[in-house]
Amino acid sequence: MRTTANKPIIAITVGDFNGIGPEVALKALTSSRVRRGCLPVLVGPADVFAFYAKRLNIPVRLDGPEDATLTQRHSGRIPVVECAEVKGKISPGRISAAAGKVAAAAIAHAVNMITSGDAHAMVTAPVSKKSMHLAGADFPGQTEMVQHLSGSPRVAMMLASKTMRVGLATIHIPVKEVAAQITPKRIRETIEIVHQALKTDWRIRSPRIAVLALNPHASEGGDIGREDIDIVEPVIAEYRRKRFKIDGPFPADAFFGKYKAGMYDAVIAMYHDQGLIPLKMTSFGEGVNISVGLNIVRTSPDHGTAFDIAGKGIASPGSMIEAILLAAQVAVNRTGDRQK
Repeated sequence: MRTTANKPIIAITVGDFNGIGPEVALKALTSSRVRRGCLPVLVGPADVFAFYAKRLNIPVRLDGPEDATLTQRHSGRIPVVECAEVKGKISPGRISAAAGKVAAAAIAHAVNMITSGDAHAMVTAPVSKKSMHLAGADFPGQTEMVQHLSGSPRVAMMLASKTMRVGLATIHIPVKEVAAQITPKRIRETIEIVHQALKTDWRIRSPRIAVLALNPHASEGGDIGREDIDIVEPVIAEYRRKRFKIDGPFPADAFFGKYKAGMYDAVIAMYHDQGLIPLKMTSFGEGVNISVGLNIVRTSPDHGTAFDIAGKGIASPGSMIEAILLAAQVAVNRTGDRQK
């Protein structure tokens, strides 16, 4: 694998080219923290990145992909790996099959770059699920697409910030379906994926994990459902017998009211909003979505396409910067660097 000065090569996908993805990616590449921490490579149509760089006056110099490491080392230019052609007009704020097709092609190409040894990790800019579906991409989201393309048998969604890591037992499903998805198998799998990710991706030797209850007041002795008593508690007890440092199930409202950074290395929430609302409230727009359990490294910013502000130059690159830096750090950690 090509690398320079021990910096990992990070493939950054274009996302939906009518959203804020290209903007936050380009802005992130002006960060000295990003340039010090990795060798970024943009994946997608060069004309899209050139369009937004010019329109929004973002001071990034773009180049072809001939030699990523030498290009950046000697000229400061950012390589763009072409993987799809834009069919039609770039129209900020609009959903289109053309944008979905390009987004899907960029994801597939970035995965291939990693599996072929041309990149160490990937960061996916936000996509529109509707645009992807219009383009014929038959996946619920990017996570599932990357899982399929990378041949990874299992995956869990985790959001990470400087003070908190939250893994999810269920992801993008209606709330009315959550309880049926909370099974012993699902809880076991989530615990195992999160535990292994903490050891491998963050180099935490003996991870401490907290598990949230599904129901209010952890089911109140069975008066508010039985999932926590019949499913979650026995699985936690099982892993405590295996010497895992794991506690719960905690009532979610009381847990986050008392939680302080450092008490646990990760929290497992039962459903999307239960875990992500408190994290996003405290991450100040710098949270990162990381797909833990994959056999490749993939992160993304914790926001969507934001069509309402696309092309206006006001999107913050904070979460994208953190996503790139986390991808780089995890890529380094997976090489077996010293544990903390």
